[in-house]
Amino acid sequence: MVVTPELLRSFSILKTLADNDLLGLAQQSSLRKFTRRGIVLNAGEKEEHVCLLFEGRLQGVDFTIDGREVGLYFVQPGEFCGELGLFDHGPQPEYVIALTPSVVVFVPMSGLREIMNKTPAIANTLGLKLADRVRQMIFQRSLLGLPNIPQRVCCQLWALVPNKDRETDATSAIANPPTHMEIAIMLNVSRETVTRVFQTLQKRQIVRRDGSAVLLINNVKMLKDFAEGNESI
Repeated sequence: MVVTPELLRSFSILKTLADNDLLGLAQQSSLRKFTRRGIVLNAGEKEEHVCLLFEGRLQGVDFTIDGREVGLYFVQPGEFCGELGLFDHGPQPEYVIALTPSVVVFVPMSGLREIMNKTPAIANTLGLKLADRVRQMIFQRSLLGLPNIPQRVCCQLWALVPNKDRETDATSAIANPPTHMEIAIMLNVSRETVTRVFQTLQKRQIVRRDGSAVLLINNVKMLKDFAEGNESI
């Protein structure tokens, strides 16, 4: 599949670019497919591309000194990753892996950096994404300090609830929810621990699976109370 200006314009970060800029960027870009657990970006290496996810799901991960995998953030279709080098020309700080079979557009940093420097809207979008990424990582670090493991799992679930549903008592739906193992490595707990918490939430009719693609939150307020420690599971 050839990278076309139309394909690049489907990503929100690039949709306002002029046709000439999109054409030039498309000619320098490439599209790659990854199998599950394929490495998209390598930690410690000076990557020369920003990755735009067209299809699938990615996760930023790192490893502790004793070799345990730690999940940092998720990348959904339409989002991007690997942007830090645009600003400091430094190496990629974490691995990015494919959680599902994925299609990724690799856009060269040199071309994107040139556009960023002359297009304030692009620079602003990249800056906002970096700020959001930092906030996510600070939040994840705060979760690791919670001694109550069920509360830790509920906090992670609460973070996935769409903002529009957080102030209502209605139900909510989390599209393409992470697996129990993916949640486990985000929280530094075992997969079995996450499964036990989910079983309890299901018995209390707080959550319900709708196939593998949707997790229904039947009681948003109760999940929030669990996450904030106002109620115990």
